[in-house]
Amino acid sequence: MRVKRVIIVAGKEFADHLTSRKFLVILAFFLMFVLFGIQQGIDQYNQNIESYNEQIQLAEDTDGPEGVMPERPSILFIFYYLVSSLVSFGGILAIATGFDLISKEKETRTLQMLLSHPIYRDEVINGKALGGSAALGVALGLAFAVTLAVLLVFSIVPTVDECVAIGIIGIVSFLFLLAFFALALSLSVFVKESGHAVVYGLALFFVFLYLLPMCGASFGDAVAGEMPQRPELPMDADGVIHIPSEGAALEAYEEGCRQYDLQMEAYRAKKRFVTDAVSLFSPTASYSSVTSMVINPSDVPPETAAGRIWGGIVALIAFASVFFALAYWKFMRMDLR
Repeated sequence: MRVKRVIIVAGKEFADHLTSRKFLVILAFFLMFVLFGIQQGIDQYNQNIESYNEQIQLAEDTDGPEGVMPERPSILFIFYYLVSSLVSFGGILAIATGFDLISKEKETRTLQMLLSHPIYRDEVINGKALGGSAALGVALGLAFAVTLAVLLVFSIVPTVDECVAIGIIGIVSFLFLLAFFALALSLSVFVKESGHAVVYGLALFFVFLYLLPMCGASFGDAVAGEMPQRPELPMDADGVIHIPSEGAALEAYEEGCRQYDLQMEAYRAKKRFVTDAVSLFSPTASYSSVTSMVINPSDVPPETAAGRIWGGIVALIAFASVFFALAYWKFMRMDLR
């Protein structure tokens, strides 16, 4: 395999995507929804800033320990709406980019003509994958550029830490698009007709988007078993609850509460383990988990957040790698007669 020939194929595919009406139409809808989401995010951010300023003023006017300074709202919340657009329209854009890369060539019988030139099969499949990935990178770059431009227009400037977080979101978003692009490319190789490939791709997209996370939650409930019940307080014949204040009754109630807390912690850990394991097979679940950890880092301890972020990134890379490998294996052994 020669890198020069791979780059030539990739350049042709990249140009074809950027001039494709199908790609441009979906990209236009995607950017339109991104702009709509940014507007919602900025409105909510401005409301949060107003509330923050009011709390600051109240804290400054309050004497003593009650005058606690609130935390300033982060602009990363605005990127929550960008992530929402990427989950839906980004996945569809990735499938539209890859579903006919090989199947269309087979239908028009141009693949045999291409391979009649001094070029190897691995150079063709690698070039097509590289060109499609570059087109998705341009689409994603446009979405982030539009978002940052709108923020600057409204005089919203991210801090250094927020810029790092935005960079992480951008990298993970590209891996998310690559996951569904690899799925579509694999379908394009295995399925004979482009129409069937796009139908299968969209069906699998909705399976990974909705059905698999729902199954994971249901499976987690089944494995975790029945939820522990909080110990009941004693009640008299008239239905009046009596809270024990001393003696054996109080000790028994406190011990029951401690056992309940331990059982509840074990129940949640077992359920979370099952749902997280199932979510590893869903790019949308992995992507949402990583971006939520980056956008809201205070929701969980730093060690847990770092583990989930790396776990989601590894899951996205593994998903894309498996389907790229399947597409490569099938294409190298395909009968083109």
